[in-house]
Amino acid sequence: MTYTRKEFLQNTAILLTAAMTSSNFAFGKEKPLLAFSTLGCPDWSFQQIVDFAAANGYSGLEIRGIKRQMDLPKCDEFSSPERIKTTLSLMKEKGLKFINLGASANMHFHEGPEKEKSIAEAKSFIDLAQKINCPFVRVFPNKFPKDRDRNQTISTVAENLLTLGEYAKERNVTVLLETHGDFSGSDDILKVMKAASHPNIALVWDIANMWTVTKESPKEVYKKLKKYIRHTHLKDAKIQGDKLQYVLIGQGDVPIFEAIDILYKDGYKGYYSFEWEKLWHPEIAEPEIALADFPNAMKKHFSN
Repeated sequence: MTYTRKEFLQNTAILLTAAMTSSNFAFGKEKPLLAFSTLGCPDWSFQQIVDFAAANGYSGLEIRGIKRQMDLPKCDEFSSPERIKTTLSLMKEKGLKFINLGASANMHFHEGPEKEKSIAEAKSFIDLAQKINCPFVRVFPNKFPKDRDRNQTISTVAENLLTLGEYAKERNVTVLLETHGDFSGSDDILKVMKAASHPNIALVWDIANMWTVTKESPKEVYKKLKKYIRHTHLKDAKIQGDKLQYVLIGQGDVPIFEAIDILYKDGYKGYYSFEWEKLWHPEIAEPEIALADFPNAMKKHFSN
């Protein structure tokens, strides 16, 4: 594989950072599975992504765009059976697994072209997940339209999820609803999950998405939703008035390690996936800093 001069310099910096902050650590018998979302490194090539992940103690990748292409089936790495074979070979070589594909599909649309587009997008991601042996596809709930009753919207989200759950079941994929947007309260999420009961429908617990809106304690949220949680999104932030400033894990106001401890002590077997929202917030720290910090922060926490 060849690099442009810019890519070569970026890759050199990435590997140097990895060497300086080596994260080949041991947590003990129950080593947490670490992953990161490519939302955090929107300008990296796929080669850079896998090199960095392998060098920094990650075992999973959550794909939310590659080189700013968010429609994953259109990414070069997945564009043909031959390219998929090459991509999977590289993942195996690096000891990595695809653990989740992040779709932008919204489940709150009850009719019309927006609903059709979201369902079609989610199905295309499910098809890709099957091809690359990825267990999960993430979708959003996402909003409570002002012109509809809240319970109607909850029913709509559940109905759309069930449609996708049936489609995913035939392909050995599970659809994950993220705690996101207007659906940041545990009671609303619980209503959806009860109404969308299906073996191929589960939940992404984004702790910060919920806590920064509702201030519900992780203990109370987990008590309600634990049976549905199959994946996590971890990030931290400082709250300044009505604004959030994203910071490195453990340096903000979110009780992130409280939630991690609850999961870990209860035998959670899924991935702890770091979601550094660099694509949406270009002002935050560069990926080679943030993505290297996360496994080290986890190591430090579990060593205490």
